[in-house]
Amino acid sequence: MLNEEKLPVAWRCGRFYFDWSKRHKPVVMGILNVTPDSFSDGGKFFSVNAAIEQAHHMIQAGAEIIDIGGESTRPGAQEISVQEELDRILPVIEVLLKENIAISVDTYKPQTMEVVAHLGVDMINDIWGLRKPEAIETVAKFPQLGLCLMHMQNSPFDMQIKPHYDDVLQEVDRFFAARLQALSIAKIESIRIVIDPGLGFGKTPEHNLRLINRLDSLIHFNCPILMGASRKSTLRKITGDHLSHMTVPSVVAGILAADRGAHILRVHDVPETIAALKVRQAIMVEGLS
Repeated sequence: MLNEEKLPVAWRCGRFYFDWSKRHKPVVMGILNVTPDSFSDGGKFFSVNAAIEQAHHMIQAGAEIIDIGGESTRPGAQEISVQEELDRILPVIEVLLKENIAISVDTYKPQTMEVVAHLGVDMINDIWGLRKPEAIETVAKFPQLGLCLMHMQNSPFDMQIKPHYDDVLQEVDRFFAARLQALSIAKIESIRIVIDPGLGFGKTPEHNLRLINRLDSLIHFNCPILMGASRKSTLRKITGDHLSHMTVPSVVAGILAADRGAHILRVHDVPETIAALKVRQAIMVEGLS
């Protein structure tokens, strides 16, 4: 287990500032898929009212960030237009911006980034790591905007077709070194940046498990680390199909990631994750707080 007191990492995320030198638990990010076809909850929150109700549920449970996505990035997913993505997410964003909570938008489209940044969202969560043309130039216009760079091999359409690495830890490390250099050249401050190793995005189960277990190998970048293990297919391959849902395996994976240095847990099951983190903290300090 890492000594979190040795990891004074801070992050500016729009209207909010997170400082892990003054806190001893990860931030919980609630996943809100406003899509008909996401891999675990597609269609469940596709209507505006259902999405807003689910966001309020996660906020009340203790989520500090809501991550809103309008396009599925499951393996084999097809791209949708900018307009369709905006039509799905804007009504939800406009309501949730009134809440005292950080709002993230899960998008890789620079046009979408620009629209939602002008609205006042706090963060862009980009599975392409700002590699699309004009992406870096777009986010550079908004100096307070938090940014998450995720590692992905290939694209959502073909990422799970025989993913291969000579050494997954080294290749993910080199990817982040290159992306952080690109953002530095663009004069984007490092205090805005979070990194995500991208479980399930061009990785086998063995790659995913190694990335979780060796998450501390990314600490040297001095950026907060986001972990998104929630409901990943790797967990079902471990436990088998007898479980009706993946809440318990997801929470266990999140807690183990926190022990290995994760600063942000991106999850579907917010109340259960919050409860597990409270138990973890009580055990760590040997008392109730």
